[in-house]
Amino acid sequence: MEHPLDNPAFNALISGNKNLSNGTEQAKHFANDVAPFVGLKDNSEDDFRQLYELLPYDRPAVFIKHIEQEIPKYWNILRAFRCYQMVFNEPAIYEPSVEIVDLTNEHIPAMLSLTKLTNPGPFLERTIGFGHYRGIFDGDTLVAMAGQRMHAFNYAEISAVCTHPDYLGKGYARQLLLNQAERIQTEGNIPYLHVLTTNERAIKVYEGIGFTIRKEMYFYVLQKR
Repeated sequence: MEHPLDNPAFNALISGNKNLSNGTEQAKHFANDVAPFVGLKDNSEDDFRQLYELLPYDRPAVFIKHIEQEIPKYWNILRAFRCYQMVFNEPAIYEPSVEIVDLTNEHIPAMLSLTKLTNPGPFLERTIGFGHYRGIFDGDTLVAMAGQRMHAFNYAEISAVCTHPDYLGKGYARQLLLNQAERIQTEGNIPYLHVLTTNERAIKVYEGIGFTIRKEMYFYVLQKR
């Protein structure tokens, strides 16, 4: 039986993120201004065709799988890369040394500015719709944040972990990660995340907290021909 995290986007779209789901029984996607992720039930030719018919030409689609996937020729592969999928199974012990603030719609411009500067992954105008985004401020400036993204059954993904370059080395990412992990565990779920296999600095931070690599995942950024 396939693990829920082997096909995280599709399983999120039929479970924890069902409120953000669009598409058919076989091919699903998040709204254009929420996230570029798409999910296919069986990764069949028919699934890919249904997805093709659902999306506009100018929208990139990020498809994730635990094995390499042959992509039909009517899709352009704009980019392909690998990430480690890491899971947190330790008790989250969060001891704050700085105030962590819930982020709301009024903070969207600051969140977009920070993610544009740090590039933690796709972050759009309505990505905040996933919920649970929290940040650290220096005065009126958002200097670090993290939130939740794909919620596949009882697995909740921590995402958009980023720190302004001028504030690195203060332990802000660690505190935000443990804060998110504690919240997820309190809700009865298991924290996980994705990180580029080449991002050695981030991997070291995650492993230092207690995340372990579950599997290498394949990401494909697709666009209709």
